[in-house]
Amino acid sequence: MDLCAAQLDEGNWGATCWQEAHLLGLALELACALLALRGWGVADWDAMYEDLPSRQTKVRVADRTAILTTPDETRTTAPAGLQEALDAIIARFDAGRAFVRPSGTEDVVRVYAEARTQALADELAARVARCAWELAGGVGDAPPAAEATHK
Repeated sequence: MDLCAAQLDEGNWGATCWQEAHLLGLALELACALLALRGWGVADWDAMYEDLPSRQTKVRVADRTAILTTPDETRTTAPAGLQEALDAIIARFDAGRAFVRPSGTEDVVRVYAEARTQALADELAARVARCAWELAGGVGDAPPAAEATHK
């Protein structure tokens, strides 16, 4: 429930919704000013983000609470050495992006990967999953080895 809806339920929505709308207006003005300073239009701003092929998978681990992440869950802080190993893998992929995070409900590590092509995204996810299984207490069968489409 957003702030306005919560205030509406309490019967005190006028001032709060006005403040929220005012802040949104200021944020839009700031965004427009920044675009103007760069000489950009909305299409230029939109072109900053490139949607890449992706793959998601998961790896069974003995204890998901052993995997700790930064607040935005895009980097691991424990176990020691995991993030450094992931960074080394990711660096080898064109436009590669990947992260792992513990599941909130089961003893698994969730793996998210993106790369320039679907084949590269699949390979990156497989390599990251294998790394997480090896360094984060994987249980059961190891994830399948990545198909070597990338050196």
